[in-house]
Amino acid sequence: MKYQAKKKAVILLADGTIFHGKAVGDKEGTAFGEVCFNTGMTGYQEIFTDPSYFGQLMVTTNAHIGNYGTNSDEVESDSVKISGLICRNFSYEYSRTVADKSLKQFLDENDIFAISDVDTRALVSYIRDQGAMNAVITTDIDNLEALKKKLSEVPSMEGLELASKVSTTDPYFFGEENSTYKIAALDIGIKMNILRNLAKRGAYIKVFPYNSSFEDMEVFAPDAYFISNGPGDPEPLSDAIAAAKKMISSGKPVFGICLGHQIIALANGVSTYKMHNGHRGINHPVMNLRTGKGEITSQNHGFAVNREETEANTDLEITHVHLNDKTVAGIRMKDKDVFSVQYHPEASAGPHDAEYLFDQFFDVIKSKSSQAV
Repeated sequence: MKYQAKKKAVILLADGTIFHGKAVGDKEGTAFGEVCFNTGMTGYQEIFTDPSYFGQLMVTTNAHIGNYGTNSDEVESDSVKISGLICRNFSYEYSRTVADKSLKQFLDENDIFAISDVDTRALVSYIRDQGAMNAVITTDIDNLEALKKKLSEVPSMEGLELASKVSTTDPYFFGEENSTYKIAALDIGIKMNILRNLAKRGAYIKVFPYNSSFEDMEVFAPDAYFISNGPGDPEPLSDAIAAAKKMISSGKPVFGICLGHQIIALANGVSTYKMHNGHRGINHPVMNLRTGKGEITSQNHGFAVNREETEANTDLEITHVHLNDKTVAGIRMKDKDVFSVQYHPEASAGPHDAEYLFDQFFDVIKSKSSQAV
């Protein structure tokens, strides 16, 4: 059955600005969240299932969304994590042979409300200038005053702890039990492709809940530690910060990605801050200061590490810088095998320029393991 977007819908921003659109399919609905945009031309299914996007209304800048359908293998978690979808043209039909269902079916199964026929160029331009803010998308256009009141009660992303909403509740294993190395991963919103990249390089991973103590993780006797990506503000994650400090003191290798990168910075006394509108896309340029090489990277974050404090910290070195705004894109500890990046080297779906970081992590693990023998 071919659906037509007919019901009128609006996007109401926290500052009172309204953009108009149509509901996707025959679904009526309302969804709240922080409105943000992703500039990726592909990878919408990976974006929608990425735990880092929990609590956000996603604006896709590509003009056509849904044209290649969805595939059950192309997910980053067990469900859709965005609060709602905003797009220009929604494709109800798809032509890719390996797709197993339409995007409409996929969103319906996850009870996600979407609106299309939106002037996304104007909306993105507005967000870029005014900054990310809370919003509501709705077909309930006759009750906007009541929705304004509800919207005013939605908490700001700044200061909001969301890792507990997406983390596993119980530890689990990933990979082959007889693998060469063991890695303890702190799940504060981990993506499946990160686990795949660790496992295919010879790791057996035990994934721990967001509030696990270092002592809980150490019982696994891991060769190294990993701190994942995830949603929300890093500063409220006191348990993760405390665990990271002990990971660092253990002397074992530690690798952090995105939210994990911010946790490692906070564990070293460096603060973080909410960005004006964040970095979300698959074409962000980064300079590796250690090699002098540029990288095109996949990014998704609304918080960043304070550059001035990082430069002043004698234990840290900035290894990567975002070329658009000079924000910190990577750090390492000078006297520890601890490093992190503010982007996604697993890059699904996106560029592979930064995949070497997983190899770098395993080179350190192998070196440490050989020294222990």
